[in-house]
Amino acid sequence: MISKEKKRWIYQTMNQIRWFELKAQSLFEQNKLRGSVHLYAGEEAVAAGVCALLRDEDYITSTHRGHGHCIAKGARLDFAMAELMGKATGYCKGRSGSMHIADFTKGNLGANAIVGGGIPIATGAALAAKLKGTDQVAVSFFGDGASNEGTFHESLNMAAVWKLPIVFVCENNGFGISVPVSQSTSVENISVRSVGYNMPGITVDGNDVYAVYEAAEAAISRAKAGDGPTLIECKTYRHLGHWTGDPQVYRSKSEVDDWKENKDPIKKFREKLIEEGTFTADELDAIEHAAIKEADEAAEFAIQSPEPDPAHVMDDVFYVDKEVVQ
Repeated sequence: MISKEKKRWIYQTMNQIRWFELKAQSLFEQNKLRGSVHLYAGEEAVAAGVCALLRDEDYITSTHRGHGHCIAKGARLDFAMAELMGKATGYCKGRSGSMHIADFTKGNLGANAIVGGGIPIATGAALAAKLKGTDQVAVSFFGDGASNEGTFHESLNMAAVWKLPIVFVCENNGFGISVPVSQSTSVENISVRSVGYNMPGITVDGNDVYAVYEAAEAAISRAKAGDGPTLIECKTYRHLGHWTGDPQVYRSKSEVDDWKENKDPIKKFREKLIEEGTFTADELDAIEHAAIKEADEAAEFAIQSPEPDPAHVMDDVFYVDKEVVQ
């Protein structure tokens, strides 16, 4: 049973992610954002559904399409937007840009531009938690393409052998850049690969918050009980291109429109919340409007923020033991 306040948090978080992404796209189109970005719009149910069950002390690792995970794990929109714009007020002082945002205070060990790069990092965090004897859990978010990387298979095997407290969450959005999953992956459901590592695997509708939440809740409980890892595959769909300049010649406009109109995770959740009587349409509208305002304010904060000072370009690059230096 999900409490009313938890449902509110999930709906709010999904809207924060959606409007943050759309604002980032707008800034890119205005040439106010350095480089391209990989946007998460359309996949919000996965990040919000999983992170609704995590605490600040629990860990996540993210991907090149990582803004949604960062926000769901507690990132401030203004600091995140400033990081996208390379400003000094960003989470990593403008050094990371879109694909490497991290916030250790919230257990976010970082997004990662390398496909599959975050999976072993999360596995290491889970090992640390087990060695320390804490009840922390690690979650690794990754895409369908990463399930074909060696880091995926090595990490799942190691996590299973040592019964590590980790949940592997595959966001299968149908494409690896422009290649359909059916042309790159040998199995219909990536979750079946769990069998080779003697762990539970489940495939769920990644656009159904309740389905994601239920699967994640069971997996996290299993991890905390010392029973080891779980592989969850969430089938979802990105509304926008692989990156902000993607011509998207590999899929039709009608396909994208169908997903936006009939399978949008925010629309689906909104309809369920109204149908079950948890919130009224006006209450949900207010949550959405607040998210739009927050995204606008984050953009303004980032635009007004200072550029990094070149004099400090080497700061945080090397560790310096001050006692030794003295």
